[in-house]
Amino acid sequence: MLPDFEAWAIFARVAARGSFARAAEDLGLSKPTVSKAVARLERRLATPLLHRTSRRLSLTEAGKSAAEDAERIVRAGESAEAQAMAASAAPSGTVRLAAPMSFGLAHVAPILPEFLAAHPDVAVDLHLADAQIDLIGEGFDVGLRIASLADSRLRARRLCEVRRLVVGAPAYFERMGRPERPRDLAAHSCLGYAYLPGWDRWRFFDRAGAEEAVTVSGRLRANNADALTASVRAGLGLAVQPAFIVHDDIAAGRLEEVMADWAMPPIALHVVTPPGAFRPARVTVLIDFLVRRLTAAPWARPLTEAA
Repeated sequence: MLPDFEAWAIFARVAARGSFARAAEDLGLSKPTVSKAVARLERRLATPLLHRTSRRLSLTEAGKSAAEDAERIVRAGESAEAQAMAASAAPSGTVRLAAPMSFGLAHVAPILPEFLAAHPDVAVDLHLADAQIDLIGEGFDVGLRIASLADSRLRARRLCEVRRLVVGAPAYFERMGRPERPRDLAAHSCLGYAYLPGWDRWRFFDRAGAEEAVTVSGRLRANNADALTASVRAGLGLAVQPAFIVHDDIAAGRLEEVMADWAMPPIALHVVTPPGAFRPARVTVLIDFLVRRLTAAPWARPLTEAA
């Protein structure tokens, strides 16, 4: 008999999402259809793939191994279909795109109408979250990440450096003075971005490469950088903010940068995609568009200038 490819594909999504209901929603199927497909695969393999309780699903040992195989089967099928379609068809279909929340709202969502107008047969499913998304497990085609990327299975293209600036409101500096070097920040109110590892320990390097670190404190911490902006503008304290968030505020004089001779460890904007040599045309045209538009942004520091 031929393999039950439909059941393998459905099981791959259940394993990735950890839920029959979420997998059914992703696939546009009913929950009973999804459950029956997994049960059918378990009967065929003569082994349980999932532990089922009233509250959650978890993979059995056999299920963990099968989930890896299922993912490879789905990727191979998608690649085969995409290659067959690409030779004769214009870009079409849906691209699932993941991006950080603040960056996505400010710099991705506003340019998507231009992309959609240029490619009327392509749709974009945009997912915004500051937490890092599992592109492979959750079925995304493209991700934008702002970080110093560790090695992974993902394909990554570094687009530009993202500078992190110490900023505050003019009123704050009139009241509290200006820090000249990192150790001075210990005497200032510093607002924290909770997704940074060691959010209250700020490390800087001067132009000669000397390092200085300081433990900071303040009255506000948030897991989204934009959530700090109102408090910084109001003079509640200082914050380390990426240039793409504060560029307009600095240009308008609402915020000012301090300690320009000191820099935090470099991070960059990357386009990341699942592994595999072939990309559907719809994914390629979106990546090309994002690269062209985002690297030309006024806050984007060219890689040739990056430290």
